[in-house]
Amino acid sequence: MNDDNQKRVLLISNSTLHGSGYLDHAELEICDFLGDLKQVLFVPYALYDRDAYALMARERFQKMGYELSSVHTESNPAQAVNETDAVFIGGGNTFRLLKALYDFDLIEAVRQRVAAGMPYVGSSAGSNVAGSTIKTTKDMPIVQPPSFDALGLVPFQISPHFLDPDPNSKHMGETQEERILQFLEENDTPVAGLREGAMVLIENGATTLKGSSGARIFRKGVEPVETSPGQRLDEFFTSGQ
Repeated sequence: MNDDNQKRVLLISNSTLHGSGYLDHAELEICDFLGDLKQVLFVPYALYDRDAYALMARERFQKMGYELSSVHTESNPAQAVNETDAVFIGGGNTFRLLKALYDFDLIEAVRQRVAAGMPYVGSSAGSNVAGSTIKTTKDMPIVQPPSFDALGLVPFQISPHFLDPDPNSKHMGETQEERILQFLEENDTPVAGLREGAMVLIENGATTLKGSSGARIFRKGVEPVETSPGQRLDEFFTSGQ
């Protein structure tokens, strides 16, 4: 698609990294990504207390030099998306988030702005909804969205908070890797398992792993691949690979 070279997307696995505060580990990447833009529109729908969530995000982004408003206080949410410089969708419950995006008619508004070059930052659930569906979320379906189809900003699924199997664990339930492999038994879309601290940057037509930890890439019929920060990921998500 012609839009691919214009898309600017930053997908963060987690909002808080152990030993640091809210978005501390991602501050440099966020600031480098947003540059000298001024206005960020926050989407707090993944948490129940939207006012408190928006206040926390506003204070954090002000420390980074950005003015942040929350879409939940806007009388016309879609218009707010059309008028902002950038969008940040935070973490929480992915099902609740996606349902609200449908409820407030924001799916197409965000898609069109991102296709036209508006920067999109997602964290955790906000990264989940950037994929074509939310089928690889770890969250409970506490509400029912009209569809599992999500924003479709990137040609792969995100599985945030990816945990490697603990060889010393006595837990006999399915690992996250096993669940992703089950997803690929029924679906063809590649999956990026992002460990805590990992991020994916889509910019200038390139997809790059950023952050402080690696990601595990899953594709149908292919052995999973380990990737490291700084590595280009395009080859794993290209059609036919």
